[in-house]
Amino acid sequence: MPDIQRASPGDAGEILTLQRAAYVSEAQLYGDPFIAPLVESLEQLRKVVETSVVLTARDGGRIVGAVRGRVAEPGEQGRTCVVGRLVVAPDRQGQGIGTALLSAVHDAVLAEHPDVHAFDLFTGHLSGGNLRLYRRQGYRETHRERLQDHLTLVHLRRPAKLPS
Repeated sequence: MPDIQRASPGDAGEILTLQRAAYVSEAQLYGDPFIAPLVESLEQLRKVVETSVVLTARDGGRIVGAVRGRVAEPGEQGRTCVVGRLVVAPDRQGQGIGTALLSAVHDAVLAEHPDVHAFDLFTGHLSGGNLRLYRRQGYRETHRERLQDHLTLVHLRRPAKLPS
């Protein structure tokens, strides 16, 4: 299993390259080459690395996966963390890296922000593999949001502490 560690701003270029490679299949699935992960700039990603919990999975010197968690300001129910851009290199998918990254971002966020009560994320309605992974990790659908004729976002949430 690759080594999971906190990303540094210097990793942004490699993460962006990985992100673009991983999201090409999503863009093809939805017939939209302009999905947000494909048009994010290097500067935008650097800022995310500096202001959020961004983890990478490394195998040797290569980043083979990444994920980010952004803690939101407290709302009526307390703090939540939005998990996003879970990516795994196309040649390394199906090896448990995504599951390990998702678990690691939960742990890392809770270590820094123990007041987080839930994790939120979203994916496209046609992204069956993503939906299966998230459900296995305790996420449950909260609602759907139709963005365009070809894209409906499925929003999911899981409690910070899963029942034993």
